[in-house]
Amino acid sequence: QVTLVESGGGLVQAGDSLRLSCAASGRTLTQNPMGWFRQAPGKEREFVAAINSRGDITNYADSVKGRFTISRDIAQNTMTLQMNSMKSEDTAVYYCAAADSSGHYVIYRSHNGYKYWGQGTQVTVSS
Repeated sequence: QVTLVESGGGLVQAGDSLRLSCAASGRTLTQNPMGWFRQAPGKEREFVAAINSRGDITNYADSVKGRFTISRDIAQNTMTLQMNSMKSEDTAVYYCAAADSSGHYVIYRSHNGYKYWGQGTQVTVSS
């Protein structure tokens, strides 16, 4: 069983930066694509960013492209989301997710591709 724990959320002002981390335990995720999603109040969970098992292929939602950077440290079994130039519309609960073992070139934009989920961390951006 894989357990994912997010950290790094908080309250920031518009234009600030924040770095989220996701620590995995229970199994080393060397074969597993991972991703970040977020859910704002009253809205559905939406895709933010994804990364393949090797960490050399990434994909972003248009709303965060150029501002957010996803990365992973395979040796440490962690994933991060660096968020810059934050906007009030980035306010949401952010979730990290991991898929089942997949090919090295696979990434998922849909939440249906992911099997394991963290509990989420709140990010609030004040304008």
